[in-house]
Amino acid sequence: MPRPVPARPPALRAPAAFRAPAVRRAPAVLCALAVLLAPALTACGGGVHGTPGGSGLRDPYFPKAGNGGYDVSHYDLKLAYDPSGAHRLTGTVTITARATQNLSAFDLDLKGLNVDEVTVEGERARWNHTGQELVVRPHEDLRDEETFRVTVRYSGSPVTITDPDDSEEGWLRTADGALALGEPTGSMAWFPGNDHPSDKASYDIAVTVPKGLQAVSNGELTGETSSGGRTTFTWHTAEPMATYLATLAVGHFDISRYTIGSKHLPVYVAVDPTQTEASRNVLAKLPEIIEWEETNFGPYPFSSTGVIVDRPDDAGYALETQNRPVFPGAPDTGTLVHELAHQWYGDSVTPKSWQDMWLNEGFATYAEWLWDEDHGGDTCQQTFESRYEDGGKDIWAYPPAKPSGAAHISDSPVYERGAMVLHKIRQTVGDDTFYDIIQGWAAAHRHGSADTGDFTAYVEKKAPDKDFKEIWKDWLYGEGKPDHP
Repeated sequence: MPRPVPARPPALRAPAAFRAPAVRRAPAVLCALAVLLAPALTACGGGVHGTPGGSGLRDPYFPKAGNGGYDVSHYDLKLAYDPSGAHRLTGTVTITARATQNLSAFDLDLKGLNVDEVTVEGERARWNHTGQELVVRPHEDLRDEETFRVTVRYSGSPVTITDPDDSEEGWLRTADGALALGEPTGSMAWFPGNDHPSDKASYDIAVTVPKGLQAVSNGELTGETSSGGRTTFTWHTAEPMATYLATLAVGHFDISRYTIGSKHLPVYVAVDPTQTEASRNVLAKLPEIIEWEETNFGPYPFSSTGVIVDRPDDAGYALETQNRPVFPGAPDTGTLVHELAHQWYGDSVTPKSWQDMWLNEGFATYAEWLWDEDHGGDTCQQTFESRYEDGGKDIWAYPPAKPSGAAHISDSPVYERGAMVLHKIRQTVGDDTFYDIIQGWAAAHRHGSADTGDFTAYVEKKAPDKDFKEIWKDWLYGEGKPDHP
């Protein structure tokens, strides 16, 4: 990510209120021509009269997450980080987006960092930064469907965000660097963006760190250059990625690079040296797991794969960051199966809102059940029965499609009862149709976003002779423990 950039001169630094830049004036002849050609326009500086985009997308559980009025297609991040001293991060992000309305202003999500300068289409823009909302007012209003670029220079000491469930995300300091994790709203701790799973984009991420450290991110490593005691690592993610799936790990890593399968899928594995030996055997299964998941879920949806294994104390959970899941210490086989299955369900097919988390976690949990079934463990029916009889009250605390609050979107009902919904579908349609459904679902929404209504409609379309009303009513949306099947 970027090298440090100089601060804006004090005279140009925006205070709490908006500061307007100099106004471009259109020549008189052009103004007169505009009046003749478009009498309805009351100004000749483009003639657009926009309204502000919304701050927040009214997500059922994180209403301030994301922003309205535009859709991002690409993030170009240039960052620099030194884990010594003040742990200062400096960054420049250029966001390419398309306006979805006439825009007079729009919001970006950014928390805990200082904004130094904002430009839109190369011209200084007015801005105001309060809490997690960076409000940008372009020099001229943007037209509906207009593609534009906004560049933000920022700096500071990134913050760790505590989620409603008390887990930590955002920027996590580690023993030798840092780890950036974003589910559900942590990406705003290290770059400005439209921080909601419904808006996906491609990424270029260049990270400059002191020489001797490494910087690992999503996608493919496209460059590594050293100069003046610092090294820049450049990563490219071509396929659309939600902000919460972006990651950055800075530290010392043992790196393994190889290809797998007939298509020579690139693999990039980064393991903290303290975890190398403990991880060796399970990570050796990665090619086998990818091949097995392709057999069950369809072609691998991205241009590379791999993992990041950091120290056990660096994060309290594993996360399905795109191309390269993150693990706190050496994973077991089930967890590796789970996070790699997310590459299909969660990363390629991303939920439209955080209410649809079961479409991520129910599928990845059922992948673990299927792996056990195919590798000498319990059958999925046995696992289902075990969860039903002995799973405890937590599984039935709320229906998987209606979590009881933001603090509970990653609780047992989303995982275990979500997987039970899939097993009920399998019982109803049989194996052949079931695999058609889960493979077809991944293919139909590849690199897109979908919600629970999309999924239930898809299942009903694929098996029109079957009745799913009881499954939806009792298992997906029903309160409490359903009657035994």
